Amino acid sequence: MGNEALARLAEERVDHRFKGLPPDADGLSVAELAAQRRNLFTGGFTTPVLALSAERLEHNLALMETYAARHGLAFAPHGKTSMAPALFQRQIERGAWGITLAVPHQMRVARAFGVERIFLANELVDAAALRWIAGELAADPHFRLVCYVDSVSGVRLMDAALRDAGAGRPLDVVVELAAGEGARTGVRTDEECAAVADAVAATGTLRLVGVAGYEGEVPRADPERVRAWLRRLVALAAGFDKAGRFAGLDEIVVSAGGSAWFDAVADVFAEIPELSVPVLKLLRSGAYVSHDDGHYRRLTPFNRVPGEGALEPAFRLWTQVVSRPSPGQAFANAGKRDAAYDLDLPVAQVVRRDGAERPADGVTVTALSDQHAWLETTGEADLEVGDWVGLGLSHPCTAFDKWQLIPLAEADGTVVDYIRTFF
Repeated sequence: MGNEALARLAEERVDHRFKGLPPDADGLSVAELAAQRRNLFTGGFTTPVLALSAERLEHNLALMETYAARHGLAFAPHGKTSMAPALFQRQIERGAWGITLAVPHQMRVARAFGVERIFLANELVDAAALRWIAGELAADPHFRLVCYVDSVSGVRLMDAALRDAGAGRPLDVVVELAAGEGARTGVRTDEECAAVADAVAATGTLRLVGVAGYEGEVPRADPERVRAWLRRLVALAAGFDKAGRFAGLDEIVVSAGGSAWFDAVADVFAEIPELSVPVLKLLRSGAYVSHDDGHYRRLTPFNRVPGEGALEPAFRLWTQVVSRPSPGQAFANAGKRDAAYDLDLPVAQVVRRDGAERPADGVTVTALSDQHAWLETTGEADLEVGDWVGLGLSHPCTAFDKWQLIPLAEADGTVVDYIRTFF
């Protein structure tokens, strides 16, 4: 990756753009502020402030590296979760094949920071973006992009845009198999898959390198249905190979894997028969990097395979009680601008007062306004105006995107670095 670009991030000046950071740090570079190793609770940070656990982040990175290696999977974690180049770098250092992304802007961020391999989990028909991709492929022989195709019309639009751009080397594509009737994107039938593959073969600008899809969209998903769909994906790859559609390749890409069913992906991909060339079994889970205290905590495959380890929720949103109007109610100063709330409301976990931390017994988040959390309090709740309340969040993707510069804090509150995001 581009260490020079990451180094420039460390030179960025801290100012009003970055909420939660100490006002008296204005003008310092990110590196200078990090070198001060300020404490999250006593170092001048203002609430609300989102913190990422340094220890838990490292644990999660290591766990998924080990998991992928144990199961013979290549790993392209979905970067849309964090959109943080510093985390992309750490994922690649931990053995990731590359980074998965979804839209042109995200690819531009990754390329600006030197990511050499991108898996685009989307069909791309934007002519301006395809012109840019043609330029990237021409300028950097080491850059590899693999992109979904899911329609003959999409293939024709891609071909036309790349020809107009004077593309030199072909863009690698995989046929996306839909997860089922009425599911999200992807080709619905084997006949349509063959038609899309034929359309790719008829171009000079695209090269078919495999098949892919997202099992998280399988209707009424359960282990049996998910494994059945994954076996259909494997059969599609084998059928394409038998038909000679992958002639001339060094490897065939077979890719799936969100954050809820990667155990099923590992099991079924272990059954992939020997094809004409080696298979790159590419897993794409992304939410693991921070994990969470809600949706993914409930859905993680590690609940089904506890012997393989456990992810740890790494986010905590610190907010402050600003109103205590009645014994049954309090308000804290973090709301929809600060917390993920699309899947579950935040969960009150701990209360800090005068340097002491204790469980947030009797405190429940019942609603969010733009800038307030509504807290319901029972008789056991010991809560006063001025207390800091630590909230657990659900859904990493909509937690990262509300914060441009996130303190990376050790267990005692020492902030050792800052994670810059680009949404």
